[in-house]
Amino acid sequence: MAETHGLPLDGIKVVEFTHMVMGPAAGLVLADLGADIVRIEPASGDSTRELPGSGAGYYPMYNRNKRSLCVDLKSDAGKQLVLRLVDGADALIENFRPGTMERLGFGYEALKERNPRLVYCSEKGFLSGPYEHRTALDEVAQMMGGLAYMTGPPGRPLRAGTSVIDVQGGMFGALGILAALMQRESTGVGQRVIASLFESTVFLVGQHMAQYAVTGKPAAPMPARVSAWAIYQIFETADDDQVFVGVVSDKQWKLLCDAFGLDELAADESLATNNGRAAQKERLVTAVQDAFRKYAKHDLMEKLEKTGLPFAPIGKPEELFDDPHLKANEGLLDLTVSDGERAGEKARLPALPLAMNDRRFGVHRDVPRKGEHTREVMTELGYSDDEIEQMISQGIVGAE
Repeated sequence: MAETHGLPLDGIKVVEFTHMVMGPAAGLVLADLGADIVRIEPASGDSTRELPGSGAGYYPMYNRNKRSLCVDLKSDAGKQLVLRLVDGADALIENFRPGTMERLGFGYEALKERNPRLVYCSEKGFLSGPYEHRTALDEVAQMMGGLAYMTGPPGRPLRAGTSVIDVQGGMFGALGILAALMQRESTGVGQRVIASLFESTVFLVGQHMAQYAVTGKPAAPMPARVSAWAIYQIFETADDDQVFVGVVSDKQWKLLCDAFGLDELAADESLATNNGRAAQKERLVTAVQDAFRKYAKHDLMEKLEKTGLPFAPIGKPEELFDDPHLKANEGLLDLTVSDGERAGEKARLPALPLAMNDRRFGVHRDVPRKGEHTREVMTELGYSDDEIEQMISQGIVGAE
């Protein structure tokens, strides 16, 4: 058994019927915090494991600290196996199309009769309303919810460069589960929790909706936006690299001028306040770009760090494996990221972006191989060795 003693969710049992990103992301949060998550996969394994290209990282990123039970849910014996598991669970997570769980016999109404304390989390495309039966994806939600419009240049909507809505929807699902578990302490009963892609997207663009409500003017896409600050963009360096720099307060403006010898600008009273600087953005950006272009990227960043100004290199995902900050603060976890032909290949992937009592949350179970824990879970549920081997031979469950 993995060591989870002392973790916040030690002792919480979760059954996870998920695939792709949204559902597994919800489970990941709970698993890293110490919950015992049994991941239900088809008898042959979750097809997410085999995705190519942009999907190749889904399974290894979102399934650590879980156990894999491969089972044919359409068989009577497989269904009874999973129902035994659900009977002793605190929570369930699913992210299948509306109606799928009901057809399989694992809908909320059926399961709450068996286990009234169960917290049942559905990760869906939409909350209740006219759209609730539509099929949604991260990209669908980004397009509908205004995020793609805000990300791309005018007339060219562009999805964000990662599955941001899937992950956020998973996080809201995990938040709902934790709230429901806390409420169960006083009510004694579970409840259904629903998190969604579309509403998660709308929540993200809420600041732009509020901007329209305040100003009466629609928010422009980010590449064409009118920034609230004069200095808030990417600048070129002497070695043809790039660094983002932001100046968002009057104090920071003075620090910038002092550090880079912009004495004439510092003395200009019309630039003393943020709104005055924003009105003269083009002039200031030209002056600051000229100052920055005298420095190579490394030297510019070193100087900016000493001033305390907000700045950032333009990082790439593959460069983060060697990021000194992540390496120093347990921000990367050693995990097996591949099975199949490249079985056993290791890499360091991001930890949960959270610390409690100055403690980061790490790995107590590696990314599971398909069916790795089938025998273990069935034994815990009271199945004999002969019963387990018979169900494996019949193809009802898959095991190593």
